[in-house]
Amino acid sequence: MNAVFSGGEKTKKFERKAPSNASADAVAGRSRYARVKRGMPQCGGMRGRMDFEIDYHRRRRRRRQKTFLRKVILWILQIAGVVFLAYFITNIMLEKTSMPGDSMKPALSDGESLIINKFAYLLRGPKRNDVIVIKQSGREHDYYSIKRVIALPGETVQIVDGAVYIDGKPLDEAINCEKILIPGLAREALTLEENEYFVLGDNRNNSEDSRFANIGTIVADSIVGRAWLRLSPFGIVSKLNLRSDKEQK
Repeated sequence: MNAVFSGGEKTKKFERKAPSNASADAVAGRSRYARVKRGMPQCGGMRGRMDFEIDYHRRRRRRRQKTFLRKVILWILQIAGVVFLAYFITNIMLEKTSMPGDSMKPALSDGESLIINKFAYLLRGPKRNDVIVIKQSGREHDYYSIKRVIALPGETVQIVDGAVYIDGKPLDEAINCEKILIPGLAREALTLEENEYFVLGDNRNNSEDSRFANIGTIVADSIVGRAWLRLSPFGIVSKLNLRSDKEQK
């Protein structure tokens, strides 16, 4: 600031000082920092702004492409999971078969379609009165037979005067069935091994089952699974042919 005296009067004339080189550099540095912080191009002019906008749209397009690719991959994985689950359920966990013959009448009739639960005995063995599907070997090929579990491993079974005895006590039958006319192998007391089951058909006098030598006792490894559903007419197999008093319980 310079002071000028004219005509006895004191007049002040202010002149703006030019900033020093150090101050100019500091201002320029702050400006560049602000641009970087805001994501703006550091260079001035139209060219810098255009480059910034091109780079911005390019990054945005890449993000959209990555998002779309992730959605496509997720969609493919979901479809693959559904297909695998459907295959697992229909081919490994469950199986469709048909009732062979009338040995399980009146519960099941010849030709009726059934669903087998092949995982039913994954963690435990069959229980008494379970209707099981058994894989048996024939002269030409293997086949399925369907019977009801009567006696369990370690038990002693015998048929006396047309009635089933388990460990010397008469079995309280849970189903409607006739008096047995042919005791077969169970005429004498038969003690089951650790992995053996004694099975009968509900149609007691028209069934090849554990009473006969060509069938005999059933080993656990030959059990395919539990007969679960009858498709037509629809019904839960375990609820079919129960005595009225057992059904209420």
